[in-house]
Amino acid sequence: MSHTLEERVRSRRLPGATPEVALDAAAIRDAYRRWSSFYDVVFGSISSSGRKRAVDFVNRLPGRTVLEVGVGTGLALPRYTPDKRIVGIDLSAEMLALARRRVAERGLRNVEGLHEMDAEATNFADGQFDTAVAMFVASVVPNPKRLLAELRRVVRPGGNILFVNHFAAEGGPRWWVERAMAPMSRRLGWHPDFATQALFEPEDIAKIESDPERTFGIFTLVRLRN
Repeated sequence: MSHTLEERVRSRRLPGATPEVALDAAAIRDAYRRWSSFYDVVFGSISSSGRKRAVDFVNRLPGRTVLEVGVGTGLALPRYTPDKRIVGIDLSAEMLALARRRVAERGLRNVEGLHEMDAEATNFADGQFDTAVAMFVASVVPNPKRLLAELRRVVRPGGNILFVNHFAAEGGPRWWVERAMAPMSRRLGWHPDFATQALFEPEDIAKIESDPERTFGIFTLVRLRN
């Protein structure tokens, strides 16, 4: 993976660095209750490339225990190799019901648990996982930096934390589109204008590895060693 994100992110606050419309747990649950029945059809195809890249990367990493944050309907679960032991969490009961059905139908024995849980305050022990991967989650949670702090806690020292997420453009036509969509954050259930600085501190930005999608650049895969 190339170290490109540090070069792309400026120390100054970018337009849209702090989302103007706050999301809370109730707004997130409400949004994904509406989306759950057709999530796979609408969002599944858009996010399939980013999801595949993330899981392929996880499969190559050392260690067996994996926490998938925002497991949703379980679209990524069949892609993990059998040697990985997967625990998934999500805030949406409706999404988790579909994920459990997928696990049962596909006979995914390496999925050890699917739990309704707040990603910013989990019940897991310190250092319980070798890897945590959060796909399309950072721009959804109410406090992204609290999410990162929690993942640092539950991943062992030397383990890996991965994000796949949309990060706001720094300019150009896409920036204007993202800013125009920002007031709809509560309805969408995510922040179109989500800035890198909303998740990472400057010292983190200097350490992370990032790999934007080669096609449309909508999602970026980011790796932080714990």
